[in-house]
Amino acid sequence: MRVVGLMSGTSADGVDAAVVDISKRKVRLLAFEMFPYPAALRRQILKLCRPESARLDDICHYNFVLGEVFADAVVKLCSRNGISLNSIDLIGSHGQTIYHNPIGKQYGRAMIRSTLQIGEPSVIAQRTGITTVADFRPRDMAAGGEGAPFVPYADYILYGYKRLHRAVQNIGGIANVTFLPSGCKQDDIIAFDTGPGNMVIDDIVRLMSGGKRHYDRGGKIAARGTVDKNFLNEMLRHPFLQRRPPKSTGREEFGTPFAEQIFQRGAKKGLKDVDIVATVTAFTARSIAQAYRKFLPVIPDEMILCGGGAHNRTLVEMLHRELPEVKMLSTDDFGISVDAKEAVSFAILAWATIKGLTNNVPGATGAEQSVVLGKIVPA
Repeated sequence: MRVVGLMSGTSADGVDAAVVDISKRKVRLLAFEMFPYPAALRRQILKLCRPESARLDDICHYNFVLGEVFADAVVKLCSRNGISLNSIDLIGSHGQTIYHNPIGKQYGRAMIRSTLQIGEPSVIAQRTGITTVADFRPRDMAAGGEGAPFVPYADYILYGYKRLHRAVQNIGGIANVTFLPSGCKQDDIIAFDTGPGNMVIDDIVRLMSGGKRHYDRGGKIAARGTVDKNFLNEMLRHPFLQRRPPKSTGREEFGTPFAEQIFQRGAKKGLKDVDIVATVTAFTARSIAQAYRKFLPVIPDEMILCGGGAHNRTLVEMLHRELPEVKMLSTDDFGISVDAKEAVSFAILAWATIKGLTNNVPGATGAEQSVVLGKIVPA
């Protein structure tokens, strides 16, 4: 099958779109592009992610706006790469998460978990004429899971190996790991969110630059700073980092309000801006390494990096120092760019859905059973 995978993560930078050919034994990436959101649209999306600024009419409106944006990404990607839309069998869309509550809220005697992704799949199917699978999280939550992480199924398909223990480490807005023990089967996978990825770093850079910069390109700012060990240890006491898996997180815990507090506390301690950036970069690296040592049965032989954080050289160097015994690789070493990996994963998830294959990992999400994720909108 030829499938388009669409992804927009917690950083809400834009739509990642990938075209892949999928068979039982092989996944081949044909084309990939990231389509940035216009600045005004990104500001609106981030407003929707904060309960104090989200409006019901805006949620309704931008659900359909993003459906148009996602559909446009499919059309443009195919056009720019000489791929006929008629050759695409299926689209798998993650959508844009605007709220995710894996802990749940009391209703009667029950704790009800919930999640909300926008980017209306009916619009995508209508504009492209292609059957679309979307809204993957809710089915896992209905089965008692946290609705995340769910790329572990794709990691298992792509990187499972008989001879080595592998960890696929995504560093997007949030960082998450998929642990694949040697010779693993689907039930052996361990996966969870380790904590913040780029999210806190990005917000600190925006705050220190007055909105002129949105991220630390290549980790150059962090490289000029000095990590404050005491401040780092304070951050590492965050309750999420102590929780045992299965666990997932997002902007609700590590979003802009958290970064603003960190920035203010750093300023009160007399730290330079570059020192705060260095310290929150170390926070991401240390929280990943700490999660490996606390929650994995063994330290992996290899770590396969993906996501935007893989471009942050300072962060990668810090990870090297935290886990010197682990061989560092990236998904590029396996034929899929670090930027395309998440979009490819949603193509694989959609392929499994349309085949009727269970594609959550209960060991990762805490679900009571394996289920088929996603909602199918026929062309």
